[in-house]
Amino acid sequence: MEWLNYHHLLYFYTVAREGSVTRASEQLRLAQPTLSGQIRKLEEALDEKLFAREGRNLAMTEVGQLVYRYADEIFSLGREMQDALRGRPTNRPAKLLVGISDAVPKLVCHRLLSIAHELDEPVELVLHEGKTNDLLASLALQEYDMVLTDAPLGTAVRVKAFNHSLGGCGVTFFGAPALAKRHRRSFPQSLDQAPLMLPTSNTSLRHSLDQWFERIDVRPRVVAEIEDTALLKVFGQHGTGLFAAPTLVEDEIRKMHGVHRVGQTEEVREEFYAITVERRITHPAVAAIAAAAREGILATERS
Repeated sequence: MEWLNYHHLLYFYTVAREGSVTRASEQLRLAQPTLSGQIRKLEEALDEKLFAREGRNLAMTEVGQLVYRYADEIFSLGREMQDALRGRPTNRPAKLLVGISDAVPKLVCHRLLSIAHELDEPVELVLHEGKTNDLLASLALQEYDMVLTDAPLGTAVRVKAFNHSLGGCGVTFFGAPALAKRHRRSFPQSLDQAPLMLPTSNTSLRHSLDQWFERIDVRPRVVAEIEDTALLKVFGQHGTGLFAAPTLVEDEIRKMHGVHRVGQTEEVREEFYAITVERRITHPAVAAIAAAAREGILATERS
């Protein structure tokens, strides 16, 4: 069995945290050559480079960043153990690290992730938004506890991970008051040639909308394609065009943006997924979110 030298890990952690060998050597009271030599021994033991030179500065490699995150947890737990042995409360909340696909509406994210703050034990949320493929690559490196997406993990994605369905809902069409009133009657045929803003073609909702319009023989007049769901609602608020959003957050959208309802359909659905590297979820907050989804948190309004 290969043993990790925690002294070497501490030296690496201190240099990474301080940003230089000079400052770290002063803090650790070690000569700079000694400190550099100890870090080289850690790199040899791991068979990986942890730092790379950028001019006069040191920068962590991708592996170095991964090792740093683990080291931070290890030494934080060590401090927590010392506090516990001294009879002091730790007051250190568990962290829930979530990658959020930029295609997932912000209100839906809030609906799901607010479950974490309803647990008996405190949870600190750490949220990052980005492109799904980038988030999944980071998930494979265990940088996240889960990734929230609007589509399941496909077979073409070479990441060993598992889909956990969180449910879904139909969509409602909204618009600024005058525009909504003009196109409310005879919905959905009233959408024919109506000014419509769509999500971009790389989203699941866009595919579903295109297929639905084809089935019902309706041809809206597309005035904008907007990737960011929050930006799309702002343009809708100012009358640029009608837009679709999940029915489950209809009330919040109308209150926040002052838009009116045009119509609703269950033939177009938004589905949401938690993707984890575990088949069986072990993180308490992720498990609570999955359990709430099974109870229909995305199917009905919460009281």
